[in-house]
Amino acid sequence: MAKLAFIGTGVMGAPMAGHLVTAGHEVTVYNRTRAKAKAWAAQYGGAVAATPAEAAGGAGAVFACVGNDDDLAAVTLGDDGAFAAMADGALFVDHTTVSATIARRLAAETRLLVLDAPVSGGQAGAENGKLSIMCGGSAEAFAAAEPLMQAYAARIVHVGDAGAGQQTKMCNQIAIAGVVQGVAEALRFAQKSGLDTGKVLEAISGGAAQSWQMVNRWESMADERFDFGFAVDWMRKDLGLALDEARANGAVLPVAALVDQFYAEVQAMGGARQDTSSLARRLPK
Repeated sequence: MAKLAFIGTGVMGAPMAGHLVTAGHEVTVYNRTRAKAKAWAAQYGGAVAATPAEAAGGAGAVFACVGNDDDLAAVTLGDDGAFAAMADGALFVDHTTVSATIARRLAAETRLLVLDAPVSGGQAGAENGKLSIMCGGSAEAFAAAEPLMQAYAARIVHVGDAGAGQQTKMCNQIAIAGVVQGVAEALRFAQKSGLDTGKVLEAISGGAAQSWQMVNRWESMADERFDFGFAVDWMRKDLGLALDEARANGAVLPVAALVDQFYAEVQAMGGARQDTSSLARRLPK
């Protein structure tokens, strides 16, 4: 058993923190919206703190899963931030998808073990404990974090130094963007052709066209159901991080940039909180 803190009890953080409790750890949570933290505690039996620093006090490891760079800075830095209360040598694991810049900034706090560890797998992956986690940081930080993260992960990979986890998550989102667009176009083509979309899925999902997006989102896209978790707003945030990083490192991302604009159209159509498969909405049936 370890004494842990978890900052951020949203759709991802809440079940992840819950898995830590189920694994036998003592967990204190903090959330900006206190009602969410209290709801988590009522479900899992952990404790609620009034500030990130209060949550982190005495914890051997602190986890975070918040919204963006500014949110992460707010819960880690300053008098009420977690870092102010963490003992030398304590572990900080950030599961937020943020810029590589802030990941490296936090890792510069050398008295702590800091790991940037964004996740993939969505709400279902978090709830089922089957997330994929891509990690950046020192070997020492990774070794300390890995056995704890196994409570909610199916795959954990140490990619490289600080920031590498965030850059790998950017690769993940770049790849997803193109795949979702391809699946949306194939679906609309099948519909325009008057084909049985179920039969089309059966025919093509076993070959080279197969993808997670096709298998899990083709039928719901055909039914115009777009309420499966990861929202367009968040995808645009993530693609924005990737495009910013590409401008810095010289990578060329024409498809990601184009799909980002397609998602902007979906936002304008009122789909900001719909899941990423709502990309199909902008294509005529």
